[in-house]
Amino acid sequence: MPTVHVTRKVHFNAAHRLHNPEKSEAWNEEMFGPCSNPNWHGHNYVLEVTVAGEPDPETGYVVDLGALKSVLNERVVDRVDHKNLNLEVDFMDGVIPSTENFAIEIWDQLEGHLPSGQLHRVRLYETPRNFVEYYGDGSSS
Repeated sequence: MPTVHVTRKVHFNAAHRLHNPEKSEAWNEEMFGPCSNPNWHGHNYVLEVTVAGEPDPETGYVVDLGALKSVLNERVVDRVDHKNLNLEVDFMDGVIPSTENFAIEIWDQLEGHLPSGQLHRVRLYETPRNFVEYYGDGSSS
């Protein structure tokens, strides 16, 4: 059977501050600019999660999208939506919440929890023009 890639998209809002506590305020301001604002800033994130696998011969599905939606909500969206990534999200504790790091942490929350198929890609949009992709092992596809 051929491998098929199925993608589910979800939306959430979250605040964060890009700040390295091991560096000076001046360094943080120079490195991160307005994203280091001590009063935080927020984004309307879009998360795309791609699952790869062979279609089930009985259903034709690689993954039941309703079940995938439930996992995404339980493991990610319900835990980050309208939260401060620096202060309120346990899986981001001690992690500089760049989009790159956030995508890696989201992968870690999902890996091993899908109803079927294999986690293939996490694509996280911070803005409509800026996004990162993570494939779990550093590969590009």
